[in-house]
Amino acid sequence: MRGKNIVVIMSDEHNPEFMGCSGHPFIKTPHLDALAARGVRFPNAYTPSPICVPARAAFATGMRVHQTRHWDNAMPYVGDPRGWGHVLQEQGIAVESIGKLHYRNEEDPVGFDREHIPMHVLGGYGMVWASIRDPYLPVEGRKRMLGDRIGSGESTYTAYDRDVTGHTVQWLREAAQAGRPFVLYVGLVAPHFPLIAPNEFFALYEPSQIPHAKLHPKDGYARHPWVQAYAEFERSEETFQSEAERVDAFLAYYGLCSFLDSNVGRITKALQESGLADSTHVIYTSDHGDNVGARGLWGKSTLYQESVGIPMIVAGPDVRPGVCETAVDLLDLYPTILQGVGLDAAPRMGPRPGRSLFELAEAPVDGQRPILSEYHAAGSNTAGFMLRKGDWKYHHYVRFQPELFNLRDDPQELHDLSADPAYAGVLAEMRAALYAICNPEAVDAQAKADQTALIERMGGTEAASRLGSSGATPAPRKTETAA
Repeated sequence: MRGKNIVVIMSDEHNPEFMGCSGHPFIKTPHLDALAARGVRFPNAYTPSPICVPARAAFATGMRVHQTRHWDNAMPYVGDPRGWGHVLQEQGIAVESIGKLHYRNEEDPVGFDREHIPMHVLGGYGMVWASIRDPYLPVEGRKRMLGDRIGSGESTYTAYDRDVTGHTVQWLREAAQAGRPFVLYVGLVAPHFPLIAPNEFFALYEPSQIPHAKLHPKDGYARHPWVQAYAEFERSEETFQSEAERVDAFLAYYGLCSFLDSNVGRITKALQESGLADSTHVIYTSDHGDNVGARGLWGKSTLYQESVGIPMIVAGPDVRPGVCETAVDLLDLYPTILQGVGLDAAPRMGPRPGRSLFELAEAPVDGQRPILSEYHAAGSNTAGFMLRKGDWKYHHYVRFQPELFNLRDDPQELHDLSADPAYAGVLAEMRAALYAICNPEAVDAQAKADQTALIERMGGTEAASRLGSSGATPAPRKTETAA
């Protein structure tokens, strides 16, 4: 491959449908659309877990959540198991990060030569209270997940993203002068709540554009019991102060997607202006998606497409533009990054199931590739597992009935086929494919045992219930302004 450098841009909570290149009818993302137009977009991309810390540990290591045992937002990555960054360091390839990582702290050897203005879990321990799962904590006393205020303006998160982007622009200018091969990870936080979008981006959208609520309980939709339990725990829509604020939540999320896009545009422009574009592969993705009101839910933490789906775009030298329908996930970035810098990933994979996105993009569509996502965190009494294989998507909930969807015929997941006798064979096949990867009940028991041990180490349930932020991890108080 001609490229010698890689820039990985990871946003936070970006529902992959909210891009123009995904076919969204009105979301404005011209820079991401341009990146997709000159690269490969993977419309069937998934997170290994629809919550930040486990997804990011999986991204770092190339291993599934039940392999790493980073179960929730109180079990951050500390550098073990070793990840793709460690491989690059061993080979003498410069590897640095700018922005949100959501690991434990800046001192841990997580595979970067240097971390610039990193965002890590609060206090080095994260949301310990959310590890109390069975039964989970009552909602009283917690702040609203979506933020104290919703609407237009600036937040510490938008200020942080501007700093991260400015730092990235300056870093690329200096890297161009140095001429040394590099891998740069850039962590942006938009469109993650708080749902406050800068005025110019909030103003891009009108209330009349908001579609009718998808499968909302107010219209008679009955949530799956596992999902209903999460909804009662999170109460995201119940905390809106008015219908006007609920409308503003949609407009703010839309605006934050366009704000994110503008920062991606600043980074790709810097690559062009510095002369690095012809020697640099750009990967754009997100740690997980967001429900954005579907089923009356906000945030992530469910197994539906809105939550487990992520954007995935790869562009750069020797990448033929197109769309690859093979299902992929964040674990695939481990071999992708290694191959992108000229290393042979195969002898370094070990138990990792990932495949290089460069190779998948050139290969025939693999309609039988299984992709797993799992959830063991806040608001779930038991574990949830999602398996995507071909047209089918299977949700396995420990101690609850499953769900089954045919995404070819029903991409919006409107019709659960799990109880239909006509699909009993498919249901059994998908269940067997999941059990071929892991034993859900055993994994659930292991997660709860690890979480119980954590709570005991933190002083017991009462002490643990007071540890961690209620909503978004605070942005670093002081950032170094650049560019």
